[in-house]
Amino acid sequence: MGELAKWRAQNWVRISSSGKIAGKCGTSKNKKNPDRCLPMSKARSLSTSQRAATAKKKKAAGSKGKQFVSNTPAARVSLKIKKRK
Repeated sequence: MGELAKWRAQNWVRISSSGKIAGKCGTSKNKKNPDRCLPMSKARSLSTSQRAATAKKKKAAGSKGKQFVSNTPAARVSLKIKKRK
């Protein structure tokens, strides 16, 4: 399975600034400053306030023109990559 297929299989969802899961990733109305996206499993493992914190961080930096904004430590997504033998 390729890396893109693995990424798509993770079911990424959009997180609103209130901390709610707001639908599929890429469906944000504001295309200039989109909402935070996380894999569904990661989003469900966070509390509502943790999801809100990472979404607000992205919105605040996005309004200043930043395109790439890192997650908060609790919302950091780590990919487990298998090494080939």
